[in-house]
Amino acid sequence: MPANKYALLRYRIIDRCLTNPGKPFPTKEELRQACEEALYGSDGEHISISTVEKDLWAMRNEADLGYYAPIEYHRDERGYHYTEEGYSINDVQLNDDDLDAIRFATNTLIQFRDLPIFQQFDQALGKIADRLAVSPNLDTEGMDKYIQFESTPHASGSEHLAPLLQAIRERHGIRLGYTKFRADSDAVTHYTLHPYLLKEYRNRWYLLGWDADKQHIRTFGCDRIVTLDVQEDVRFHVEPSFKASDYFAHALGITVLGDAEPEEVRFECDTVLAKYLTTQPLHHSQAIVEAHNRHVVSLRVMPTFELLQWLQAHASEITILQPSHIKNAVIQSLEKAIARQNQG
Repeated sequence: MPANKYALLRYRIIDRCLTNPGKPFPTKEELRQACEEALYGSDGEHISISTVEKDLWAMRNEADLGYYAPIEYHRDERGYHYTEEGYSINDVQLNDDDLDAIRFATNTLIQFRDLPIFQQFDQALGKIADRLAVSPNLDTEGMDKYIQFESTPHASGSEHLAPLLQAIRERHGIRLGYTKFRADSDAVTHYTLHPYLLKEYRNRWYLLGWDADKQHIRTFGCDRIVTLDVQEDVRFHVEPSFKASDYFAHALGITVLGDAEPEEVRFECDTVLAKYLTTQPLHHSQAIVEAHNRHVVSLRVMPTFELLQWLQAHASEITILQPSHIKNAVIQSLEKAIARQNQG
């Protein structure tokens, strides 16, 4: 790889350090160590302080990069930072080389989209291919007059992903400052955890971590993390009972009910909803049986909040057959909704 490519990688690593809320104001030595660890690991070539100094100068002043990064040294904090809040070189507009790389990578991946290993990315690859087809230069100005793509909003809390992923990989403990979705309080609660897994669900990121005090796994929305401290002096081992590939096997959504066993959930629906569920299954255990122009859908899942939420949203289109406690929970929720509307 040419030297300038290594420099571009170092710029990305430096940017990641400067935007890390868990460890603000990194020193030159910390930037050097981060670059060296990311590019070479604990052994191999070494990066000098003078190289980092040249990188910082280039990020500030090189016009060919397409940005002039507002990096300054903070005397009180004794480290470097961006003077513009929320700045990142990742937000800089793509140049022609970047566009060529995207086109090449997309065209390469599209050739393999039918292979099993790539099927989970088929929808994303299709979107990229469609956008390139209608606008080869990725110039979409005025394009929304004729075609509109679904836009995924920037996921709040994504700034925590890099330090969390590093903590998970290196098995360092963390300490979170966290706020819950409660209307009566903005209080920050602190948790000491062993981070296990990051999971995305409906454009939100969630962290699964082992709470040693409670002796069970807890789930935290990354968008509600206020502070994040990676405890590099704390190392942990993943509990033998936890397997990321199996943990959500019986969950519809992000909620897992501890050691609860999955239940068979069955409901009846009409042809229209059955066709929709055939193309967009609720769960991998889903089965649909047709009888007398009606369709019976069965799932083997845990009775989670996300399941109840879906059943309530489609209550006018389905008849819940089993289990009775889920049917009663949906009825009670709808009765509360009716009572609330009548109060208005």
